[in-house]
Amino acid sequence: MLGMIPIILKAAESCRWDCVSLGEVMLRLDPGEERIHTARNFRAWEGGGEYNVARGLRRCFGMRTAVITAFAKNAIGQLLEDLILQGGVDTSLVRWVPYDGIGRTVRNGLNFTERGFGVRAAVGCSDRGNTAIANSQPGDFDWQHIFAANGSRWLHTGGIFAALSPSSASVARAAIHAARASDTLVSYDLNYRESLWKGIGGKVKAQDVNRELVSTVDVLFGNEEDFSAALGVAIEGVSDDFTHLPVSSYESLLHRVAELYPNLKLIASTLRTAHTATNNDWGAVALYEGKAIQVPQRSMEIMDRVGGGDSFASGLIYGLLADKGAEWAVQCGVAHGALAMTTPGDTSMATLSEVQSVMRGGSARIAR
Repeated sequence: MLGMIPIILKAAESCRWDCVSLGEVMLRLDPGEERIHTARNFRAWEGGGEYNVARGLRRCFGMRTAVITAFAKNAIGQLLEDLILQGGVDTSLVRWVPYDGIGRTVRNGLNFTERGFGVRAAVGCSDRGNTAIANSQPGDFDWQHIFAANGSRWLHTGGIFAALSPSSASVARAAIHAARASDTLVSYDLNYRESLWKGIGGKVKAQDVNRELVSTVDVLFGNEEDFSAALGVAIEGVSDDFTHLPVSSYESLLHRVAELYPNLKLIASTLRTAHTATNNDWGAVALYEGKAIQVPQRSMEIMDRVGGGDSFASGLIYGLLADKGAEWAVQCGVAHGALAMTTPGDTSMATLSEVQSVMRGGSARIAR
């Protein structure tokens, strides 16, 4: 049964970091209120599914975090490093790869994302093939130095990173193995992306890779599409329309995942009903120690939905790292994810006091 062994974390004073994330960091080019294909100006941000969690933990919650990634050593890589440093995330674990001048052998990833509005959904267009982190091999990082010599209380990675290249899953596997050997808790976000998997085997390959990796971690994040596409575990009688399903259906789904993966200590799923691109219902359900934790959906207005799930994950992880209990952690994740979607960019601009206010049901009246 899920949760026979509760979550136990190493003491903060025994580790250099509270959390390290393994994944790709791309340069996001944002056309603002315009469309990608008609824009003449773009704003630059950094972002990546796994990195966003480390950034949120550092910037909003004051945790000590680092990112394990790789960059081609050129001006774009240096820009990414500068953006990461502005967010306070430790870059000492970044691997720098010599650049050949035009990207024949290695490059840095780009992600063009428009936000969507009303009936027009958000759109992403990635340009991330042959990147430094995608080309990485398990032996490129000193896992003993990271997890045994320095130490981290938590490792976060996920299905986006695992899908980048034929070697990415093996890098994730090596990191997870080293983390577990050092009693570091490991979380994994399924984050299924059809665009990443379709050229390398589609859902069949995604399920082969994710099933293996999920069987080795402690905490699992995902939504209903992730569980279905990445693990092959679906809500009974539902194929692709998850609108207006009762929370009990999601609870049953999490229980089925728990039965298949008894290693999991906590499973958490965001709940989103998208009425329009800018009007969503948002909540979550989690399973811990065999009990369901619910945060009912409530209506909210969206400025930029990208990174909402990552901010949910970072808020939940913070609650556990801070020993607040699982129920508080899930509520924190929902509040942090909601706030992250009210500002532009992949990463959170929220403060801890704002998160706590939303958790208390605070209003949106001006603060002055």
